Amino acid sequence: MNKTLILTVEDDRPVRNLIVTTLKTHDYKYLTAENGNEAVMEAASHNPDIILLDLGLPDMDGIEVIKRIRTWSNMPIIVISARSEESDKIEALDAGADDYLTKPFSVEELLARLRVTERRLKLMRSGTEAGAPVFINGDLKIDYAAGCAYLKGEELHLTPIEYKLLCILSHNVGKVLTHTYITQQIWGSSWEKDIASLRVFMATLRKKLETDPGSAQYIQTHIGIGYRMLRVD
Repeated sequence: MNKTLILTVEDDRPVRNLIVTTLKTHDYKYLTAENGNEAVMEAASHNPDIILLDLGLPDMDGIEVIKRIRTWSNMPIIVISARSEESDKIEALDAGADDYLTKPFSVEELLARLRVTERRLKLMRSGTEAGAPVFINGDLKIDYAAGCAYLKGEELHLTPIEYKLLCILSHNVGKVLTHTYITQQIWGSSWEKDIASLRVFMATLRKKLETDPGSAQYIQTHIGIGYRMLRVD
């Protein structure tokens, strides 16, 4: 039995049954909730490893569920919703969701998102994320104490903003970070000009990291939403 405990919050019975059947088939432990209040109660009582959250709940919006849970926990939350507008995804991610899966979805895609989140959980629990003095991801090494980054043993010559961007992404490896979140961390604001500047700095950073410009090796772009650092084996 997989030790990962997943809370599925979904009021649509056929969708909930599909998710539960998928979790059962792949030996996940699971809990279910059909509304927002029940979801918050289950999360507080059982402290699940991951939450799969629908936004369109009968008693409250899923965004409110995210905000409530984020007042006391950083447990990963993957939104599963029929809302497909970029604005909806950005709102959920800015509220504290870790990932966003749009309905209809394939079982394979759901399992892939769970695997990514489980890897991030493992990193967090082993202390190799934000609390560690050195971050290693494939050929990338960041020495936080020294303020230096290396690729294949060679020091990367980064501008202060490029280095700060790299650190923000590495502290949240596997998690989608919105433009708003990143620009707030870098400049303390998220004006349109800040987002335009972010795209420029991200492009120069990727040129220094990616051996193949056409392939996302370390940084994945989520068009209209933000960026995610990928875990490299």
